[in-house]
Amino acid sequence: MEFSAQQIADIIQGTIEGDSSVVINGLAKIEEGTTGKLSFLANPKYEEYLYTTGSSICIVNSSFIPTKELPATLTLIKVENAYACFAKLLEVYDQMKRKQPKIEPNSYIAPTAKVGEGLFLGANAYISEGAVIGDNVVIYPNSFIGDNVKIGDNTIIYPNVTVYADCQIGKNCVIHAGAVIGADGFGFSPDANGVFSKVPQIGIVIIEDNVDIGANATIDRATMGATIIRKGAKIDNLCQVAHNVELGENSAMAAQVGVAGSAKIGSRVLIGGQAGISGHIHIADGTMIVAQSGIPNSVKKAQTLMGSPGIPIDDFKKSYFGFRKLPYILNKLQELDKKIKELTKAD
Repeated sequence: MEFSAQQIADIIQGTIEGDSSVVINGLAKIEEGTTGKLSFLANPKYEEYLYTTGSSICIVNSSFIPTKELPATLTLIKVENAYACFAKLLEVYDQMKRKQPKIEPNSYIAPTAKVGEGLFLGANAYISEGAVIGDNVVIYPNSFIGDNVKIGDNTIIYPNVTVYADCQIGKNCVIHAGAVIGADGFGFSPDANGVFSKVPQIGIVIIEDNVDIGANATIDRATMGATIIRKGAKIDNLCQVAHNVELGENSAMAAQVGVAGSAKIGSRVLIGGQAGISGHIHIADGTMIVAQSGIPNSVKKAQTLMGSPGIPIDDFKKSYFGFRKLPYILNKLQELDKKIKELTKAD
């Protein structure tokens, strides 16, 4: 797949400085660029690489002025925001790689299922009774779509994904390999002897539009009602979202986050890796939770929390400074104790 500098400039509305006919066939970091590759420069600390890069084209901000001689083989495309324009090109490139409509051998579509136009269905994928699949959906091999599942237009389901019965996935979502949507919530009731009985989980999972879910993430169905992932939310690999959780719009959680049942997480909340959120609490819009923190109680106003239990980050830093001084403090206490004993004996 090849593009000329002129074609790229037309896509991102840039101005060319150099050879408009030069062609690229791939992308590369500016420090690793070779002939035929496209790079970008947005962070000034990488500017030195621009003067030695082997890339054929580099996207730069319109305000950029070289301080050294550029490689003779390098063409610049100047734009208002180099990073945003490069991201746009990545999106175009990704769309061009998208699977073309096709029903591969050994896949199955139940007689009562409804599928839209432009479906790609990989080998050994299974669409169950009553499922409704939108237009231009991509379902990779070995994925299972349960009874009455609804999947919106342009959503991509990668290999080995399982979507249990009745769950709903919106438009323009991406569900990565191995994710499980709608498994039973962890609902068990112990009797007087401590023997557990299963509480039926009869709810569903609702995933709204423009949600990304990482590889091997798990989102449990509700006991009753719905576990809800609001539009624009991003869930990284290996996250666990329990029954009846609600994750707000444009919130994001990094790998290995665990959210316990019925927690309500607001909009634009950012959760670092391996953090744990207790059940039945509310997290205010705009809250930031540092990696490996534990949040046992509701957060009523936006703030940055760190530690377990999570406390405001400035308080945590002060506490941590004291913690690091503990060996010194203990030594001083031992010295004082020794001197007190000596003085006591002297009396």
